[in-house]
Amino acid sequence: MNKEEQVLLGFRDLYNKLVWLNKEKMEESLKGYKPSEVHCIEYIEKNADSNVTKLAESFYMTRGAISKLTKKLIEKGLIESYQKSDNKKEVYFRLTEKGKVIYQIHEDLHNEFHERDKAVFEQVTEEQFDSMLNFVNKYSQHLDAEIKKRGEDIKSE
Repeated sequence: MNKEEQVLLGFRDLYNKLVWLNKEKMEESLKGYKPSEVHCIEYIEKNADSNVTKLAESFYMTRGAISKLTKKLIEKGLIESYQKSDNKKEVYFRLTEKGKVIYQIHEDLHNEFHERDKAVFEQVTEEQFDSMLNFVNKYSQHLDAEIKKRGEDIKSE
């Protein structure tokens, strides 16, 4: 196995381990909510004036899929839609009080997991972080270009 394959396998293995380690606690604490719903809540809280287009771009989903997701979140009382007085065409989303509770539970879990894994990150040098970030950015840009080549620019679907 060459180094490229080792890196890709390593990323996949890391991701699978994180999911496995975090899954039980996430499911227990966020019972009744799908990961896509929780991540949508997180995005809306962290990004002012979130709308269907911004959510679709962020999650690499179609606007239709995001419309269904946000409709479910509205029905569950987790988000509400609003319009700006200067733009009656665009619909935006914000969290309700119930949505803010789910957001905070999710944030607390992420902080707990970060604390668990902190020992590893404390051993990484600035140069190592810079090198890893550089690689991740280059690979992400490559994948964006490959997606665009397929005529499936998911950032603008």
